[in-house]
Amino acid sequence: MNYCSHCGHTVRYAIPDGDDRPRFLCDACGTVHYQNPRIVAGTLPVAGGRILLCRRAISPRKGFWTLPAGFMENAETVEQAALRETREEACAVVAEPTLYTLISLPHINQVYMIFLGDLDGDFAAGPESLEVELFEETQIPWDELAFPTIERTLRHFFDDRRRGTFELHLSQIGREERERYFGSA
Repeated sequence: MNYCSHCGHTVRYAIPDGDDRPRFLCDACGTVHYQNPRIVAGTLPVAGGRILLCRRAISPRKGFWTLPAGFMENAETVEQAALRETREEACAVVAEPTLYTLISLPHINQVYMIFLGDLDGDFAAGPESLEVELFEETQIPWDELAFPTIERTLRHFFDDRRRGTFELHLSQIGREERERYFGSA
């Protein structure tokens, strides 16, 4: 950030009085520019024993498989964001969603929140998906998943299904695990 979005003056990067981390500061108008993590909200739609996945039509990871998910917008709850993304990417509805995975990615300032729920009705590829398909566990394209968060969520689901109990999973993905998908760039 070079300029204040409030008044247009140049900013400096320093620790504000009473704070413990550097922020962009505008000395002209006094604005402290907080930059906080982005929330990615989505669903894990289940139909019988199968999972609904979307093949991405957009970058990053175009052509790879993912759960329907995307960035939360202002003025919506996390659950609303997850359901909206599911409608947009898979033209699908998920009934009675419950928070299932919360995964922090501190190195890229993101938090993934995936809701588990039953697929309610039909589905089709939305504008951000090349195709959508239901997969049995043995059919999951593990080597073609778009993001480590999706792999982790799916592995939790299949492990939980074998145990017969579904619980909230809190975890984090570090830079090294993410590099398996994106390389070190």
